[in-house]
Amino acid sequence: MARRLRPVGLDFIEGAPVRLRFGTEVSAAPEEVYRALAEEVADWPRWFRAVSSARPTHGGTGREIGLVGGVRFQETVMAAEPERRYAYRVDETNAPGLRALLEEWRLAPAGSGTRIRWTFAADGPAPLRLALAAARPGLGHSFRTAVRALDTRLTARRDAGR
Repeated sequence: MARRLRPVGLDFIEGAPVRLRFGTEVSAAPEEVYRALAEEVADWPRWFRAVSSARPTHGGTGREIGLVGGVRFQETVMAAEPERRYAYRVDETNAPGLRALLEEWRLAPAGSGTRIRWTFAADGPAPLRLALAAARPGLGHSFRTAVRALDTRLTARRDAGR
C-alpha cells in the first residue's frame, strides 16, 4: 500500500534527521554523468543494480522508481542543474516507516572526470533512523558499485563514438 510522505524542500538535505553522504570520482565528464542521471532515467536499471525499473513522469519533472525487492517510489524532481546537481523528493512509497526522503547528486569537475557526491536525507521514527544508520555500509557499497558501473557504461559509449 502506497503512502504519501511529507513534502520537503531542498533545504531538507542539510536539516534531515538522517543524512548519509557518499562520494567518489569517475572518469566521465560532468555533462555525461548528468545526462545519465537526469535525462536517461529509464536506463538506471542498467547501471544501478538496486533499481529494477525507472521511468520519467510528468514530462520529466517526476520519476517512478522500483527497487529490487518491491519497494516503489513516486518522486518529484526538485533540482535539475546541468553538470552540477540532480535532486528528487519521494512523494509516495510503499516502504514502511519513511516520513520524508530526498536524494541529491552533486557533480563537480575533477581533473578530466567528475567528483560525485550522493546525499540520502530521510526522516522517520527512531527504529527507521537506527536501521538507516546500520544500513550505511550497504548503501555506500551500492552507491560505489553503481557509479563504477555507470562510469564503465559511459566510457564504453564514449569509446564507441570515436
